[in-house]
Amino acid sequence: MDLDQLAALRTAEGATALAAAARVAGGDPLAAASALRSAGVPAGLAAAALTQSELRRRAATKFGPAAAGMFLTRAGLEQATRGVVATRRAERLRAAGVRTLADLGCGLGADALAAARAGIRVYGVEADQVTAAMAAANAEAAGLADLFTVECGDATAFDVTRVEAVFCDPARRTAGTGRRIFDPNAYSPPWDFVTGLAERVPRTVVKVAPGLDHGLIPDGAEAEWVSVDGDLVEAALWCGRLAEVPRRSTLLREGSPSTLLREGSPSTLLREGSPDNAHQLTGTGDREAPVGPVRRFVHDPDPAVVRAHLVAELADRLDATLADPSIAYLYADTPAESPYTRCLAVTDVLPFSLKRLRALLRERGVGRVEILKRGSALTPEQLRRDLRLAGDAAASLVLTRVAGAPTVLVCQPVRG
Repeated sequence: MDLDQLAALRTAEGATALAAAARVAGGDPLAAASALRSAGVPAGLAAAALTQSELRRRAATKFGPAAAGMFLTRAGLEQATRGVVATRRAERLRAAGVRTLADLGCGLGADALAAARAGIRVYGVEADQVTAAMAAANAEAAGLADLFTVECGDATAFDVTRVEAVFCDPARRTAGTGRRIFDPNAYSPPWDFVTGLAERVPRTVVKVAPGLDHGLIPDGAEAEWVSVDGDLVEAALWCGRLAEVPRRSTLLREGSPSTLLREGSPSTLLREGSPDNAHQLTGTGDREAPVGPVRRFVHDPDPAVVRAHLVAELADRLDATLADPSIAYLYADTPAESPYTRCLAVTDVLPFSLKRLRALLRERGVGRVEILKRGSALTPEQLRRDLRLAGDAAASLVLTRVAGAPTVLVCQPVRG
């Protein structure tokens, strides 16, 4: 999309085309295009409207109902922060006393809009002209144009002395092909600029990939990993005055309005059992969990806990141990309900043997299995085919290592 197409979509005629496209979205693309042209929508405008309608449909999983009025690009939508995560971040910034914020590399404005909704004045900077225009249009559509303004320019040139805090989400994909960038120095803005912000601004937050090397975490920064409904979605570095603990794992559920109390200090975070269904585990990230034998129950930790290196802290809560020091499955003698882990009852522990496992499952009439794995090179899809399952019973298989040896656990879910 270019600026002329965006401008056309924002006219009365464009609004009519978008409404018509929304009615036929999700069906056959050729039939949808034909329907819009039959309704008198020019071909170019029809194509732009249909593209936006499809992107808005996909964006609903990230932004909820607000997606229906947003202007989007495929690349921008892919990198945009989920609404529940952006809301939580905005509330934490507000609770820390932030009133003005620079969003350097604001993209389509997901984080900036959440901050503006929290009452923070946001100055967005975006290098791509079309994306910047879309962010401004999104602010207007949300009724937040007085709190979120966008300028098209170089994020590294923004005068950060104008604001109390900075948020930066460096681009981690190439502009032309959209391929992932794994070298932080090739990010835009580059990593040295991003980490240098913490030395210039007392309150700095940096969104990073969940696979961030722990060795890249700046000294004194808090590193947080966030999952939504069990899916690891992002990590963030909270620097300067915003850093509270060395490591944090935050578990959110889609639809959680906020994870901060409306009153109190930045550390007044809602804990386990909160009405927002938001849970946080904190620690140093450098402890080792104790090692022991396989026990009656196996716990599969949330990926945010694993990536934050907080398995030892979780083991303390569950009175659990590892069966292999390099594999993040925790074993306990009693079941436990915890938002940080899924619990399975272990019925059998076998040194991995396809023949023996197939015979056991056949004997028990197991025709359906879910397959979990850590520390195993086996492919679940291939194993499922090789097992040649038949029967009405179900089981969970955990492919792992125990004291370095390939092992399979046959399990049943623990019902709460």
